[in-house]
Amino acid sequence: MAVTTTRKDPGRPAAAGVPGRPAPPTRTGRGAAPGRGRLTGAAPYLLLLPALAFTAVLLGWPLVKDGMLSFQNLNMRQLIQHLTEWNGVENYREALTSEDFWRVTGRSVVFTAVNVVLIMVLGTLVGLLLARLGKKMRLLLSTGLVLAWAMPVIAVTTVFQWLFASRFGVVNWVLDKLGWHSMADYNWTGSQFSTFFVITVLIVWQSIPFVAINLYAATTTIPAELYEAAALDGAGGWRRFTSVTLPFLKPFLLATVFLEVIWVFRAFPQVFVINEGGPDRLTETLPVYAFVEGVGNQHYGMGAAISLLTILILLALTSYYLRIVLKHEEDE
Repeated sequence: MAVTTTRKDPGRPAAAGVPGRPAPPTRTGRGAAPGRGRLTGAAPYLLLLPALAFTAVLLGWPLVKDGMLSFQNLNMRQLIQHLTEWNGVENYREALTSEDFWRVTGRSVVFTAVNVVLIMVLGTLVGLLLARLGKKMRLLLSTGLVLAWAMPVIAVTTVFQWLFASRFGVVNWVLDKLGWHSMADYNWTGSQFSTFFVITVLIVWQSIPFVAINLYAATTTIPAELYEAAALDGAGGWRRFTSVTLPFLKPFLLATVFLEVIWVFRAFPQVFVINEGGPDRLTETLPVYAFVEGVGNQHYGMGAAISLLTILILLALTSYYLRIVLKHEEDE
């Protein structure tokens, strides 16, 4: 009976468990490059450093300057003569004790709430429509939404001024042809309600594409097997929406509401260009109010103080919203 033996190379050590095969090199702590682990741990922070630096320069420094101006009595005389007159918290005291400030604040909150509700409802419906359309119609509608979203704010606002013009506006002409002859020369910016109506239509029209396109993208991540299982269980269209679609879209909807609150609350060009906060300053929101008080009345310190108060109010609203969202997630 022949016995076979394994020939070993005395110059090459065998790997453990595999006769005749050299063992792979092992990395030891002594052989590793010193500081490599430390550098790897700091890599994310080093990559974020340029973005943080640009953010600090482009956003942080203007915010610091605005804060400094808010503690100064700065009007045209001080600006021309390069005088610095510190007045402490006088601008904040005057703003917080003013009835106009709190009236504008309440108006801004209501204006934001109405716009965000309309944007989310209509944007969600359009997004669900995109998910149900065929490829050609989906492409056509998506192209229109992208074009509407990509238009500059001032250009869109100017178009809406022309559409709702009292004498030569397209809206009045269409309403007159449809039988509402009293609307032939209607002044849409002559009252508070009608002016806010035009501004709301403008902001909602600009915001729907963002919500619709992103919601459609979110619907593509829902597994088709869930819809098939719901159909086998006898669930109708509304039941499938509430039990399958809505739970998957809920994180997106919560995040989108957060973004829309910020975008609508700080909207300035749409409100100012339509009627400059008129008539009789009845459609001023906080950003417009800060501009009118600061630049229009040449009281720049007061305008800076109102701007910072606007930021604090927005932070309070968003913090309250995030608190509700986090509490709701914990309850689930």
